[in-house]
Amino acid sequence: MKYIKVILIIVVFVLVFAFLNRLVMPKYATDLVEGSFTKEYYAEEKDHEVIFIGDCEVYANISPMVMYENYGITAYVRGNSQQLIWQSYYLLKETLKYEIPKVVVFNVNSMRYSEPVSEPYNRLMLDEMPLSKEKIELINTSMTDEENILSYIFPILRYHSRFSELTKEDFTYLFKDKKITHNGFLINQNVKPVGTLPIDKKLPTYEFKDIDYEYLDKIYKLCQDNNIELVLMKAPSVYPYWYPEYESQIVEYAKSHNIAYYNFINVASDIGIDYNTDTYDGGLHLNLDGATKLSTYFGKILKENYDLTDYRNYDKINTRYENKLKAYYDEIKGEKD
Repeated sequence: MKYIKVILIIVVFVLVFAFLNRLVMPKYATDLVEGSFTKEYYAEEKDHEVIFIGDCEVYANISPMVMYENYGITAYVRGNSQQLIWQSYYLLKETLKYEIPKVVVFNVNSMRYSEPVSEPYNRLMLDEMPLSKEKIELINTSMTDEENILSYIFPILRYHSRFSELTKEDFTYLFKDKKITHNGFLINQNVKPVGTLPIDKKLPTYEFKDIDYEYLDKIYKLCQDNNIELVLMKAPSVYPYWYPEYESQIVEYAKSHNIAYYNFINVASDIGIDYNTDTYDGGLHLNLDGATKLSTYFGKILKENYDLTDYRNYDKINTRYENKLKAYYDEIKGEKD
């Protein structure tokens, strides 16, 4: 009897502790919605033949819904704000525990960064990621000097002050999540044209750091080991400036590793991108119209060059994606719940 009481006390403690952890966690439903991107993947059916990894240049610019509608490609974007290359690596490594895609597309913009940025960016990516070996590795490589790994494993240690700041949203989304993306793509229909083109400001060095090459090699090897085609891309963003010296390093890496590389800055006019109408923030990211053009253009490349299935011919999957497309266009029309 004594042991049963002890076990019950432990169970109750664990449940209460888990409840409090969830309660004080930011819900990322209406504010800082980027914090929802990582977790949304886990609720998806794992039948994606293409996985995109990278920073905001993928989640803002690549629409898997457009790729499915036009080519029957099942794709998912595992991207986050300021997602660094080692973060992309560990997210990909974790993804392969759930599914093995035919193609992985890595956006190379993050090669320009070689140090952890800040705790807020780390939190947006990591807070809602289930505890796993990959998460622990990701935390260890991403933490700034002031951070503590325990605060990621037990969020209450970080967010305890929110007990006095809880809002209606914290209770509304305590046991349910608000759908934010469409297979990892965030819709933005605002328009802010490019004003002035970025200046080719001289840098102390243009060489990518060893850590960036280290993790690019790891991404390459992970794909090789799992018979996945790795494709490199550079989104057609005007800002921040993509130096020719950056470009030459990626071109050389792709050539030496026999990897396809697509720099969409160079073919923006072929894609049909108009920087007066197709960006929502002056050239950092494409808006919905721009992303639709890019996704249509890139989807055709993927369909023609890789052995991807047209899932529009498979009733079960097509029915699911028809529902996804309805939700997609409902949001575009302003009918999202």
